Amino acid sequence: MRFDPRITPVRPDLAAAHLRGKVDAARFVEGVVHQVIDTLAPLRREPQHDAPLDTEALHGERVIVYERNSEGWVWGQLERDNYVGFLPANALMLPLSRPTHRVSTQRTFIYPIADIKTPPLNALSFGSLIVIKRVESEFAISDRGAIIAKHLTPLDRFEVDFIASARKFLGVPYLWGGRSSTGIDCSGLVQLSLQAAGIECPRDSDMQAEIGKPVSFFGDLKNLRRGDLIYWKGHIGLVTDDMKFLHANAFHMAVAEEPLKDAIERIRADGSEVLAVRRLESISA
Repeated sequence: MRFDPRITPVRPDLAAAHLRGKVDAARFVEGVVHQVIDTLAPLRREPQHDAPLDTEALHGERVIVYERNSEGWVWGQLERDNYVGFLPANALMLPLSRPTHRVSTQRTFIYPIADIKTPPLNALSFGSLIVIKRVESEFAISDRGAIIAKHLTPLDRFEVDFIASARKFLGVPYLWGGRSSTGIDCSGLVQLSLQAAGIECPRDSDMQAEIGKPVSFFGDLKNLRRGDLIYWKGHIGLVTDDMKFLHANAFHMAVAEEPLKDAIERIRADGSEVLAVRRLESISA
């Protein structure tokens, strides 16, 4: 049986205990759940700071750690989308409690006290998870500081329109492997937007091209509708209103919304054709 190495915690020298008997490895270990305490935790292909960035774990997300080395790295697997790689050990800690809310704006500040005139301690990106203890006027008090309450949403409440969530990233710089308002890539934009709507979504574009239902597409835009995912090899984005296309891309080097026809023609000129169109649950117009 073949396993996708991106989402399977196995190396020749080490593998997760639940894979015993399924894969070959020198030893098998039980993972220990940790939680991201930095604003972002980069997940890299190798345990070094100049290694390729595969994805990012947001504040509050959980990581199953299988190994910690002497140079400050852990090898682990993200709990939500199963991505495997190396993260800085000092970005993680053992979890104290389950998050209660997520950030629902593109970015929000954490203040040391409930006063916007105080210098913020840090900022959290859309989708970051936080524990809220109480609310004081317009502030939500967390275990990290004070956050504007209207910038947060309870975890059991989902966005009704994932296109609206994706639009919150308009203008954010393109970053390969990025998954935040600091920098984001095409599949990171799709994943975060769908997750906010309560739709579980894998990390990479080829994985995302398998979700939802297939839609026949032979170049006729009339077959498409708002919310469809359009996939080329290595790229994906969302159909929006009036046959526009919303995507994080290296042409604009940012998240942009443009006429879909223009995007298809430009990508075709670079040698790529649409490979798949997928349709998810209906969303608000």
